[in-house]
Amino acid sequence: MLKYDLIPSQLLYEGLVEEANFFEPTLIDRETVYLAHESQYVDDLLGLTLDPKMIRRIGFPMSRSLVDRELYLIDGTIKASHFAMEYGVAFNTAGGTHHAGRDFGEGFCLLNDQAVAAAYLFEKGFAKKILIVDLDVHQGNGTAHIFEDHSDIITFSIHGEKNFPFKKEKSHLDIALQDGIEDEAYLSLLDRELNTFIDKIKPDFIYYQAGVDVLASDKLGKFKLSMAGCMKRDNLVFMACKERGIPVEVSMGGGYSPQIKDIVNAHVNTYRSAITIFEF
Repeated sequence: MLKYDLIPSQLLYEGLVEEANFFEPTLIDRETVYLAHESQYVDDLLGLTLDPKMIRRIGFPMSRSLVDRELYLIDGTIKASHFAMEYGVAFNTAGGTHHAGRDFGEGFCLLNDQAVAAAYLFEKGFAKKILIVDLDVHQGNGTAHIFEDHSDIITFSIHGEKNFPFKKEKSHLDIALQDGIEDEAYLSLLDRELNTFIDKIKPDFIYYQAGVDVLASDKLGKFKLSMAGCMKRDNLVFMACKERGIPVEVSMGGGYSPQIKDIVNAHVNTYRSAITIFEF
């Protein structure tokens, strides 16, 4: 998508970051991908031998460049996780591929970058309790599917009840909202539920899927958050992390407003929020 080229350019243009703040991912190895995805699915995906039904479910025609892109995404999120542990917060300028489950891809997601990164941190002992906060308007069904039986990688999703995916998976905490919710109601609920849940499970690392398809302008979203409300959402997440000293990695997630400037500006606001709250 065009936004993935425009976000870094806009960050540089506004002076929010410098070239030195960026890092470049490499292709992650398949053994790391196996930590969150079933090996046969991974092998079929990497070998470009997926069943045609699965290819239709994903929504993309398969190609080597597309599959490699997913491997770069995962490495980017893992590297960002390490930077988050060092600096408090770090971003993957893409990612958030939360519809990919343990043995399936879906909704243009082939592999789940934050799920693999979370499994990696846990496997390597970098974190003992991990919370994945998914505030994309669509449920993080793939992430929920991967960790449904995991007691130490916890999934939290606030999403549209009647939106895609129409078959929901079971997160550790799902909050399904009606269409048309606006800033005040959404932010009040998020503030209460997120802080209560963090204090209950006491994670030592947080992943944040920061989709901006919650905007009123989004053609797929069905929520009615303003641009300011979307940024206040980010503020609440980052303040919850900063106040408790919990590192947070951020992946971008969805955004489908007709005007590309609305998508890019909303994503850039997520960076702006983190830079302000973490005092860079």
